Amino acid sequence: MTKGKESKHLYRFKYTQDQAIDKPFNWVQMMRLLQYVKPYSKNLLPLSIAAMLVSTLIRLIVPILIGKVVIDVAIQQKDTTLLMQLVVGIALMYLVNYVANALRIRWVNILGQNVIYDLRKHLFSHIQRLSHRFFDSRSAGSILVRIMNDINSLQELFTNGIINLLMDVITLVGIVVILFALSPKLAIAILVILPIMFFISTKIRKRIRRSWQQVRIQQSRLNSHLNESIQGIRITQSFSQEQENTEYFDVVNQDNFESWRNATKKSAMFRPFVEMSNAIGTVILISYGAHLIILGPENGGIQIGTFVSFAFFLGMFWEPISRLGQMYNQLLMAMAASERIFEFLDEEPNVEEKQSASELKDIKGKVMFEQVQFAYDQDRLALHDVSLEMQQGQTVALVGHTGSGKSTIANLICRFYDPTKGSVKIDGYDLRDVTLNSVRQQISVVLQDTFIFSGTIMENIRFGRPEATEEEVKEAAKVVGADDFIQRLAYGYETEVEERGSVLSAGERQLLSFARALLANPKIIILDEATSSIDTETEVKIQQALKKLLKGRTAIIIAHRLSTIREADNIIVLEKGRILEQGKHEELMKLQGAYFRLVQTQFNMLDAI
Repeated sequence: MTKGKESKHLYRFKYTQDQAIDKPFNWVQMMRLLQYVKPYSKNLLPLSIAAMLVSTLIRLIVPILIGKVVIDVAIQQKDTTLLMQLVVGIALMYLVNYVANALRIRWVNILGQNVIYDLRKHLFSHIQRLSHRFFDSRSAGSILVRIMNDINSLQELFTNGIINLLMDVITLVGIVVILFALSPKLAIAILVILPIMFFISTKIRKRIRRSWQQVRIQQSRLNSHLNESIQGIRITQSFSQEQENTEYFDVVNQDNFESWRNATKKSAMFRPFVEMSNAIGTVILISYGAHLIILGPENGGIQIGTFVSFAFFLGMFWEPISRLGQMYNQLLMAMAASERIFEFLDEEPNVEEKQSASELKDIKGKVMFEQVQFAYDQDRLALHDVSLEMQQGQTVALVGHTGSGKSTIANLICRFYDPTKGSVKIDGYDLRDVTLNSVRQQISVVLQDTFIFSGTIMENIRFGRPEATEEEVKEAAKVVGADDFIQRLAYGYETEVEERGSVLSAGERQLLSFARALLANPKIIILDEATSSIDTETEVKIQQALKKLLKGRTAIIIAHRLSTIREADNIIVLEKGRILEQGKHEELMKLQGAYFRLVQTQFNMLDAI
């Protein structure tokens, strides 16, 4: 790959990469994650723990019975009756163990799936309430990764990990206690390797955790790029940039591959070390255990049954240690994922709703800006001390060059952002003193980039007012002129449209958005370049329909095509976040100022065409 291409990739990464979260491993965060188990602490969790305890207890009792009773008593004394009783008893215990394990697996899986469901629901609901600033700084792909991949990474932890961790810890503690009870000398000799294991595992755990965190970050980049590429495929193909896009994907895909390889390589170091420790423990058991058998119990040695029990427990001892190593890796993955999930959950909306906020019901539609100043970032103001009034029932047009502040005013009216200075009021109420829903439910917005959801035409129009009847939906469509093309579709209002309405033309999608906005019966309507995708003939029909529909409602129209706002009650001309002039079309034309020049420029462009 050439240097030029590499620089392009690095440039694009500024917009797609997630930031690494460098926090120490702490149990406080894990306890926060475990709070999602709390709702099930009275049913599924205690049942799972009870089944696990029964299974663990049986596994600890059986080796003692085999060594100390079957071998040292029944076999040595040749007591066949006792031997048969022990065989039947042990068989019954294994049967109980099987049933307990089956129930444990069933209950912990139900528990885990419920926890994952609750966590995903909580994260999605929280993201829905976040302000526009949050989405301005993150791609859709990176958000999708948190909701899907990162939460999926916790699935194994909740379905098996927690109970297995508890079971393995209890098993290890039980084995250590039993080994020391059977023979302290042999127990010390075998367990001498444990401090070394603990020291080495402590050294490598930070590196393993960091490597899994990098996996999460690279997956986020990969998903972000995929989302961007799929959504922008038409642009990619129209500029013949398929090869460039493929090369960029190779870079991201390779980084993802390397992060996984690095993480799995580091994680794989633990299991071989455990197996080596098991081998060392076995050698110590055979050599020192044989020596103690030769000495005999009378000289401080052990019986053969004790040796057999040690052999059973030694096999059982390294198995949970190996699982705990895998569990530790799983815990590291879960910690990396939970850090990223909690980063979003800890994100507070920039537009906060006061606890004392009141409901704003049945607004009239008067909008006021009082010395409003606003900046999307610290380096550049979007609005400079803007003061304006939009009277109830007025149609107000906002015009100006790109970046003049038109859409910013619309965003502030909807309270997608709060002004950094001054206040925005509706009917005299500061928007910061009322609830968000009570404001937004009475405002409809039609954007230039119309979004159509997957579903039927009927469902899309009904989106802003789910309780509307079919007759009301059809009436709204008729008013904006959408009914004609809908009736021509194969299934009419029940026609299925895919995401973003790909089966519809741009103009048809815009007409649907008009019907959707009008069905909501708002007191304030904002049209942000809403007629830019509609042909002139259709636009005339819509203008006629809007005259009837906007009566008694406040309408804010943002348009570059000045022909669409001639009939506005008030035209506000903006430039670099300041109001230059305002008035009716005829008044502004007589002034021969900024608005006059905008009109002249558009007419000259049309004449040139």
